[in-house]
This record gives sequence, structure tokens and C-alpha cells, in this order.
Amino acid sequence: MDKPLNADPAELAKFSELAHRWWDPESEFRPLHQINPLRLGWIETLVPLSGKTVLDVGCGGGILADAMARKGAQVLGIDLATKALKVAQLHALEAETPRVSYREVSAEQLAQEQPAHYDVVTCMEMLEHVPDPASVVQACAALVKPGGWVFFSTLNRNPKSFVFAIIGAEYVLKLLPKGTHEYAKFIRPSELVGHCRAAGLQAQGMRGLQYNPLTRRYWLDADTSVNYLVATQKPFA
Repeated sequence: MDKPLNADPAELAKFSELAHRWWDPESEFRPLHQINPLRLGWIETLVPLSGKTVLDVGCGGGILADAMARKGAQVLGIDLATKALKVAQLHALEAETPRVSYREVSAEQLAQEQPAHYDVVTCMEMLEHVPDPASVVQACAALVKPGGWVFFSTLNRNPKSFVFAIIGAEYVLKLLPKGTHEYAKFIRPSELVGHCRAAGLQAQGMRGLQYNPLTRRYWLDADTSVNYLVATQKPFA
């Protein structure tokens, strides 16, 4: 019997509904456009992307995948939201982005097809939207080559993150559409590092992502209490 798809149909519908606005920097996706240079910069400090084969899991409209391709990587973006993928493909054509392609496939299925295939795997703002995040982490670990890097970003689960990421971001500041996040699906750093360890990945670094609503500025620092990124590496043996 086939394993059920590790995706929430309501989550896919939510992002498909907004797909046409993905590349509008003043739309609901403005935060993604603003944090993208920070994510990209941090990845590049650990592993320069030029010449690397890269997989972006849960790529959505392709904001990060497109940027990594422009840094010289050969990038495949995968997602299960059909409309978002079409937007990503259309943008790549219009912007003439080199070395990027997109495919509608789950991380788990691709891991069976292409084990140990990629130098770098990214999975950003996606784990908190799937029923089984540990399964995605396992698939990412299977997809990366020994010595390769896997990057995750998600939301911590604590009272502060509830106030900042849901009440603040969705209801007060309206940075994100209401209902974007579900608090119960947030993941503590210790839980994510545990999933990584179980999948054979070694945590190599962690950064927090902060936002100042007055200056509308984002930055990375050591505070992982709300949004955070984790860098992991697959050992050679």
C-alpha cells in the first residue's frame, strides 16, 4: 500500500489561492521577499552556492530557488501546490533565470528517485505546514550527498512566538494573511534538532530571525525564540 502523501490539502489550497501574488513584493509575500537576502546570505557564508546542485523543498513561487540559481547553483524547486509552481515556472521564463527548474513532487518521493544527489538542500518555512515534519527532514537527509548541507527554517513553539508570529504578524501588523500559521504545528529547536539527529544530520549552526515593525527591518541574530534557521550537515561516514 502506498504511503499517504505528507501534505495538508487545506495548506496547499491556501497557498494556491495566493499564488498569483507571489512575486509582488508589496503583497502578502512581502516578508518572504524581505527575508530572502538574509536567508541566502547565511547559506552562502557556510556553503558558496556557485557550481552546486541544490534542491529547494517546498519552494512555493520560487523566491529562494530563483535567488540561489542566480548565485550560480543548478536548482530544482519542488512543491505540491500546483498553482504556486506554475507561477515559479512563469517567473523563471519571464526573468530568464538560468539553471532553475521546478517539479510537482513530494520530498519523500524524490528521495526514493534521487538518493544522495544534491550538494545542498533547503527547506524554508515549510515544516510547520505539513502533518509529519520528521518525514520531510528524513527525506531531505536522504537527498543530500555525504558532506552536503541541509538548511531548515521554521517557527518556535512558545507563548512569545504565538504573540509575535500569529497575533502580531497576522492580526495586528497584517504582515501575513490570517490563518497562515497554526500554533500547534510550530516546532521547538530541540525538536527539530532531534529530527535531524534521527535522520543522520549534524546541526552546525542556528540563527534567529527578528523584525522591527517601526523600521520594517529584518535581521539575523542569536535569538531563536520566534523564527529560526538551522544549518545541518550529513557526515561522510
